[in-house]
Amino acid sequence: MSEPTLRIAITGAAGYIAGSLIHQLQRSDSVSSILATDIKTPRAQLPSKARFARWDVATPYPSVFGNNRIDAVIHLAYILDAARRRDQAKRVNVVGINNILQACGESDVRHVIYLSSASVYGARSDNPAFLTETDPIRPLKGFQYSEDKADAESRLAGFAERNPKIAVTILRVCPVIGPNADNFIANAFKKPLLPIIGSSDPPMQFLLEDDLSLILEHCLKYKPRGIYNVAGRGTIAWTEMVATMDRPSLRLPAPVWRFLTAAAWHLRLQNESPACGLEFIRHRWTVDTSKIQTALNLEFLHTSQRAWKSYAKATKKITTLQK
Repeated sequence: MSEPTLRIAITGAAGYIAGSLIHQLQRSDSVSSILATDIKTPRAQLPSKARFARWDVATPYPSVFGNNRIDAVIHLAYILDAARRRDQAKRVNVVGINNILQACGESDVRHVIYLSSASVYGARSDNPAFLTETDPIRPLKGFQYSEDKADAESRLAGFAERNPKIAVTILRVCPVIGPNADNFIANAFKKPLLPIIGSSDPPMQFLLEDDLSLILEHCLKYKPRGIYNVAGRGTIAWTEMVATMDRPSLRLPAPVWRFLTAAAWHLRLQNESPACGLEFIRHRWTVDTSKIQTALNLEFLHTSQRAWKSYAKATKKITTLQK
């Protein structure tokens, strides 16, 4: 067996996706070391191959990868709840990608992996059944999470063109879900009343946390260049998701839900999303994943339905314990 050679850097290391990934790479025979960077110390103890370095990606640190002889960077640092912190979000989500790319360009990094989002396609009534990587991206105006992802993608594309020796992989991932999920879809289900918009019942896609870690590990191995959609197998309907949570729901016309959500947002009664976020549970934004499966020679392990139910089970267990 050959000696492990890859020295990996992971930004946003205190996040729940990074935690799962670090332990996955700890078991990889090809990874020799992991540099875990974040502004916060990871809550769980890092395994033996990993060490922590405090770094705010919004601050230039061009020598961080060179000093540590990093071969590949997985960029996960991102502010999820961006809408209430627009300036801070821009610093991390957009300025941060510039600092990451500067550090890569001034070192011997040969591979950059960026976790984008399928939400950059936008949830729209004229979307095809399954969006492919050649379809245009149309992030919803005012939904900063997706707007910043689209901006970062553009910067990465320019970097890849200027640096052909560095492989750049952009993964447009559907919501990642599981027992530890923390994203705008998962947080919507922590509300006491779940919305159903008119006659809409869009199919949704989810990816289990462990599947994403496996995909990222395979990306390190195969170094695919370009943009790839990522989602679990199959779909689950919004109303089926609601039914699994054993919580009251309310079906109202779209204009009524928009008014109520916008009012609650402006009055700061809710902080999850402005009214435009409702489009993600009104229209489909499902993606075709055949390109990534071919590139990685990999079949995803879990269905969207199973991924969702793992989250629902954990959430209901926590709710029961809190009573």
